[in-house]
Amino acid sequence: MMLETRVADLLEAPDAKLVIERAQAILADEAQRRREFREWLRDDVKAEFINGEVIMHSPVKRRHLDATKYLQNLLLNFVMLHDLGAVDSEKALIGLTRNDYEPDICFWNSETAASFDDEQMEHPAPDLIVEVLSKSTVGRDRGVKFEDYAAHGVGEYWIIDPVRKSVEQYKLDESTMAFASEAVLYVDDTLEAVTVPGFRIPVRAIFDKKANMETLQALMAKPAQ
Repeated sequence: MMLETRVADLLEAPDAKLVIERAQAILADEAQRRREFREWLRDDVKAEFINGEVIMHSPVKRRHLDATKYLQNLLLNFVMLHDLGAVDSEKALIGLTRNDYEPDICFWNSETAASFDDEQMEHPAPDLIVEVLSKSTVGRDRGVKFEDYAAHGVGEYWIIDPVRKSVEQYKLDESTMAFASEAVLYVDDTLEAVTVPGFRIPVRAIFDKKANMETLQALMAKPAQ
């Protein structure tokens, strides 16, 4: 509905045809640069292509690495144990309509994951995306990525703040294709995934090694849903 409204607003403008032609020329040039980006991208480089620009990622602080590692440890093992799909971290390229992203953590359900092959580099929109905030990424994580992930049907989006030790959990409203529901959780709270059946963990386990190992043991002992 939001897209239809924006199109209707554009078509009301007397110069709509000129605007559309100019936009098409810009997007064609951008598509060529995107192809060049993919040819250039290497395994040892973390970079994204966003709205026509190549965004290089700098090394992150230890707390960012730990939060990513601890959550992936829990999610990956749980998904593998119950054969729920696929989980990847950082180097899985997510190709959306206009942009290429490398989120911190992604989850795809078993039906989507079954279509993956060994030579695949580009992946479709995941069911769950997790981004861990850093000073250089916070604007994009809360801005263009927030809107783009929702517009492409990502069912759930978690934004982890390793400084505040918090998790923002957003759920997709399919009627508007926007993230409409939000919960802000802290270390004493419990996080329950919408898109990963049965995945329920204490938030503390994302930030604390001991809690992480205790939670992993509990998840491994948990029967299938």
